[in-house]
Amino acid sequence: MWEVALLALTILAGLPALDANGLEDKSSPFYYDWHSLRVGGLICAGVLCALGIIVLLSGKCKCKFRQKPSHSTGNAPPLITPGSAHSC
Repeated sequence: MWEVALLALTILAGLPALDANGLEDKSSPFYYDWHSLRVGGLICAGVLCALGIIVLLSGKCKCKFRQKPSHSTGNAPPLITPGSAHSC
């Protein structure tokens, strides 16, 4: 009995797959060329990655870790002066 039920479920699960094969209507607005889309995306990602590496290695990028601090702590006025803060 178990084998018959398993066979029936397998056949019922496989019927939609048999019906779906060969239904490629290339004139349909919902038909997508996934291979070309994937290849185009990989080319775009490769170009953007190469440009990013070139910008980082060119030395013209003014990153924060390369800059020296522009402010000196000794000359700056204090932000809070005595008596300016009030407690409620």
